[in-house]
Amino acid sequence: MTPSWVFAVFALAFVLPLSAQQPAEQQTVQQPGAAPTPAPAPLPGPHGMTIDDMQKLVRVGAPQVSPDGGWIAYTVTHVDTADDKNITNLWMISWDGKQDVQLTYGKESAGNPRWSPDGRWLAFTSGREGEAKGSQVWVLDRRGGEAHQLTEVKEDLGEYRWSPDSRQLLLQLTVKDEPDDSKDKGGKAKSPKPIVLDRYHFKEDVEGYLTDKQPHLYLFDVATKKLTKLTANPVSGPTAYEEGNAEWSPDGKQIAFVSNQATPDPDKFANSDVFVVAAVPGSSPRKLTTFTGEDQGPLTWTPDGTRIIFHEGLTPHYSIYDERRLAIVAAAGGEPTILAPKLDQWVGGAVMASHAGHALTTVADDRQEYVAEVSLDGQGSATRVTTGSGSAMGLNAAGGHVALLWTTDATDSEIYALEGGNLRRLTTHNDAVLATLKLAPTEDLSAKASDGNEVHGLLTMPVGYVAGTKAPMLLRIHGGPTAQDAHAFNTERQLFAAKGYAVLNVNYRGSTGRGHAYSEAINADWGDKEVKDLLAAVDAAVATGNIDASQMGVGGWSYGGILTDYTIASTNRFKAASSGAGMGNLLGFYGIDEYILQYENELGPPWKNLDAYIKLSYPFLHADRIHTPTLFMGGDKDFNVPVQGGEQMYQALKSVGTTAELIVYPGEFHGFNRPSFIKDRMQRWFDWYDKYVRGLTPPPPAPATPPAAK
Repeated sequence: MTPSWVFAVFALAFVLPLSAQQPAEQQTVQQPGAAPTPAPAPLPGPHGMTIDDMQKLVRVGAPQVSPDGGWIAYTVTHVDTADDKNITNLWMISWDGKQDVQLTYGKESAGNPRWSPDGRWLAFTSGREGEAKGSQVWVLDRRGGEAHQLTEVKEDLGEYRWSPDSRQLLLQLTVKDEPDDSKDKGGKAKSPKPIVLDRYHFKEDVEGYLTDKQPHLYLFDVATKKLTKLTANPVSGPTAYEEGNAEWSPDGKQIAFVSNQATPDPDKFANSDVFVVAAVPGSSPRKLTTFTGEDQGPLTWTPDGTRIIFHEGLTPHYSIYDERRLAIVAAAGGEPTILAPKLDQWVGGAVMASHAGHALTTVADDRQEYVAEVSLDGQGSATRVTTGSGSAMGLNAAGGHVALLWTTDATDSEIYALEGGNLRRLTTHNDAVLATLKLAPTEDLSAKASDGNEVHGLLTMPVGYVAGTKAPMLLRIHGGPTAQDAHAFNTERQLFAAKGYAVLNVNYRGSTGRGHAYSEAINADWGDKEVKDLLAAVDAAVATGNIDASQMGVGGWSYGGILTDYTIASTNRFKAASSGAGMGNLLGFYGIDEYILQYENELGPPWKNLDAYIKLSYPFLHADRIHTPTLFMGGDKDFNVPVQGGEQMYQALKSVGTTAELIVYPGEFHGFNRPSFIKDRMQRWFDWYDKYVRGLTPPPPAPATPPAAK
């Protein structure tokens, strides 16, 4: 039984009719007697951002508009420094923005909010321990009362969706390889079992080693709690296939989902399709798409239930550079239609627009991410809806209302209402912290690479920069490579700017935001064009007269770490480097990371294309060229870019006599979660760059406090 202080609800606010009169100003409401959210300590100001400030900021996400459009449920994640973890709670705000209500409390996270279509329930997932361990679906009754656990599944829970009549849940479940309880009935620890693998693609970051068990769809009756499998497909074995991205049809009679079941060996060829199936147990799916590449979610049914919007890939083979395009297909079958075929950019999922025949999506476009409208007839391009410099995410719509997350260089992500082309801000969770900070402005920068390519980037000068002076600069390289640095709140930029550094971010070839050809330009040629682009942007920044070319550092994470290795093997102009989750020995990574399909399809196996592997391994094979003091980092559980990549480069630099240091973070995957490690990593970056870029001596450790006199 969950104690009331964990999932407390302000019952009176929760049962208010959505048309009820609201107070004139926004109020944050809490349950009387519930564990209160502690009032923030008085903040000093104004000052440049510190690591402690970073940990005071919260992360707002997952907006979900209620069926009648009157409320928006969302999540707020904060750092619990005492327990060294992140905790996510549910909130909801009224559409007029006048009431902001915290719904869950306590030490256990609650996420993935979903309103029941009848408006009675707000569901969410949480790992609170009940009769069944692991993540389960919980519900809050809109009429009041505390949350209660709805599901008790023994499998790993993935996605879930309410049926249109609110009587069933559609669950994505995966059979567990090992039981949660590692002890036998007598309390004695069980011996671990060997991991037996026979899959071609056998590892994935966070998921670990991959067995033949796949996620499948199940129907869950809310009243009886009966669980039945939706399709007849097996859940494990050589003929098991994935099922996911599922959505109910508006009438509740069908379910659309994405699966790779039409591919003889999905481990060797990425080909997923959109299927529909009758919403009854044991049904046989019907395939709707035929593209020999990746057709993906999220899926969106048109209101009349006749068509489904999805993402179709651009190339009929696996490639990390593949551009996702919005497409629509009839639920009865037929040829799909590409929406906005003239749009050459990556787009997000679709939600229905307020007027018939149109949908809204987000578009990543050259250092921006805006909301656009597309016609469902496939004619024309996308019409930009939002204006201004910033980035839109988390688009959601219901009850005639559209909500999203919006962020700018100076404001972290918050919930906004989208009304026509106007954004109306609803939440202000980070305003108190941001009001105490001096933030550095970020400006656009362009350059011309040595081969003629036009490069776009962002330059952030230090906090308090004095015109006419020259600042030390850090080139910080984004990962991906199919991602982009955009006008959005970036704590790393602001932290380095507060420490006196200019920060240069570059959207090198391989990045998104400039069209498919720009992304695919580095196909099978890593570390060549990207380094040309990076160095051209550095030259352009120096040419402004504001950068001290004798005090520059470089660094990045993931592909940004890989490009750091390529860069310092190409030039010695940087005084220090930091390579996180990177690698410089491609030949030594075949079969080590999770990217076997990319190796096979982009380069071919090493025994068929050895010269390419040797060419792309030049940071490791020519480590004697590197004289830049370099800090290598990684998590020991990372299967994305395993820490062995940093270990190899670290060992090579130590062997040739170049200053190097290696930091391994226990228990961390590719993306770090432990707050103390995130703080430690940032401080180590500060110390490394201060020492080798600026020649600053780190302060001595604080003297130990002498024991009190007896």
